[in-house]
Amino acid sequence: MNAFTYRNGTMHAENVSLQTIAQQVSTPCYVYSKHSILDCFNDYHSALGDYPGLICYAVKANSNLAVLNLLAKAGAGFDIVSGGELERVLAAGGQADRIIFSGVGKTRSEMQRALEVGIACFNIESIAEIDRLAEVAAEMGVVAPISLRVNPDVDAKTHPYISTGLKENKFGIDITQAEDAYRKAQRLDSLAIKGIDCHIGSQLTDVTPLLAACDRLIALYDQLRDIGISIEHLDLGGGIGIIYNDESLPSIADYLAEVKKRIGDRPLSLMLEPGRSIVGNAGVLVTQVEYLKQTPNKNFAVIDAAMNDYIRPALYSAWQHIKPVSQQSSAKALHWDFVGPICESGDFIGRDRDIAIQEGDLIAVMSTGAYGFTMSSNYNTRPRAAEVMVDGDQYYIVRQRESFADLIKGEALLP
Repeated sequence: MNAFTYRNGTMHAENVSLQTIAQQVSTPCYVYSKHSILDCFNDYHSALGDYPGLICYAVKANSNLAVLNLLAKAGAGFDIVSGGELERVLAAGGQADRIIFSGVGKTRSEMQRALEVGIACFNIESIAEIDRLAEVAAEMGVVAPISLRVNPDVDAKTHPYISTGLKENKFGIDITQAEDAYRKAQRLDSLAIKGIDCHIGSQLTDVTPLLAACDRLIALYDQLRDIGISIEHLDLGGGIGIIYNDESLPSIADYLAEVKKRIGDRPLSLMLEPGRSIVGNAGVLVTQVEYLKQTPNKNFAVIDAAMNDYIRPALYSAWQHIKPVSQQSSAKALHWDFVGPICESGDFIGRDRDIAIQEGDLIAVMSTGAYGFTMSSNYNTRPRAAEVMVDGDQYYIVRQRESFADLIKGEALLP
């Protein structure tokens, strides 16, 4: 579903004008499409079909309670990486026994809380974590369900900051050491081995590295089976990437069909951890042009959104479309850099864009539903943006814009 389309020259989210939302909510604000989120989740759910398994939405992509609640009602599981994300899922109505806990730095208190509520599985990322979780579970008198995240040393051919499956990355246990790690876990009475997990990177637009990782995990499954270690599920990590510019994407259905073919008659259920591909194209960041600054070398459109609101361009050199909310500007199209008010030269949202704009115009930064608000900050003492969910011809503020009182809550002056 393309949730953001022009009608009579004005961009709409589903059936609601972005101009209307900006007038009522102010800018900058994130706007999400309910039906686009559900459509993208259902692409995975339908591709899994009757095959046993679970689509675990990666909470880090967009952790708004309304988004999590929407997906929980649709039958999603959840992939979390912190105690805070665990509490968010529970607060949003997610079921604990449909949560998997990933991440390299789980604390004792996080482990204890996850065991208290009864999560489905811990994705273990190191030998040291095996020892810690076994100790915590034993102290509580419970058995912790685990999967070992193995590092298959597969190059995902994505941005190095979001590549997670090479041997030089911090994630997972080297696949050459995996058998020894599983043997160790099998000897510990407070751990129950459930699966094999991997995650080779984000924003993948080619299934070749994903299938290569799948092949290595299946080979490891066979190796473990031969020494008497039983595995119940295979977790292949993140999903397919999204279209930011002109990427060509593989079919989710074709990808999962190929995975199922590789698994064959092995008694394995299948888990996936998609995040970006469910919410990425279901959101836009709406911002207003404050000033137009023309210099001999550059034309700058100074907008009211900044790197604290959306850091991916500064952090990853990420590119996505920037479009005017209204196509009816009387201005002449010029070459612009879209920059924010933060006191950093890296504070830009997009560079070298040909667009017709004037001061006061609204701009939509497309494909910002993932890793937008969740990576935002209060740098320069800027309140974080509002979040809005559109459902047909209605919209709802699902997170209020922060106030100054919100920013200093918990701070104190010296006596």
